[in-house]
Amino acid sequence: MKILEKITLIIYSNILLILSIILCLLIFGWLDINLVGDFVVKAIMGETTGKIILGMSILFILLSIKCIFFDSSSKETIGEREGILLENESGKLMISKETIENLVNSVALNFQSAEDVTTRIELDKDNNVKVFVNLIVNEEAIIKDLSANLQARIKEKVKAATDLEVKEVNITVKKVAPKRPEEV
Repeated sequence: MKILEKITLIIYSNILLILSIILCLLIFGWLDINLVGDFVVKAIMGETTGKIILGMSILFILLSIKCIFFDSSSKETIGEREGILLENESGKLMISKETIENLVNSVALNFQSAEDVTTRIELDKDNNVKVFVNLIVNEEAIIKDLSANLQARIKEKVKAATDLEVKEVNITVKKVAPKRPEEV
């Protein structure tokens, strides 16, 4: 959320809080409605306060229209969520998270001891790639060696295919799958 939107939200929240308190006090009879009416009339009819209230009202109307009808997400933020945008003198290339996930999955499934894999990719604005891999391995897997080899191979493959540096490859072994009856 941008700073202007945060400030607007804070101001709106405070205005609604004050109005709600005044309405509650009026309903319970703890505040005289004529007193509130006189205060509002004097504020609006005063030369200086009337102009200030009018200016603030116009500003709030414009900010409300902006917040309601215009998306606050910038194109860069949308790009970060979808993938990494690379540019060169010939044009632009968008590499989606899904592409990197599929690449990582294919690398992981090439290891014989990997039975099943799910992948999640995190990207930041500096094009840093973090890979999170969840594995189900067979019972013959040497998990320490598998994870070290898998981390190195994922980094190599992603670098070769996309020219992106993988900052982290985090592997979680979720389960060790028993041998299937036909393998015995």
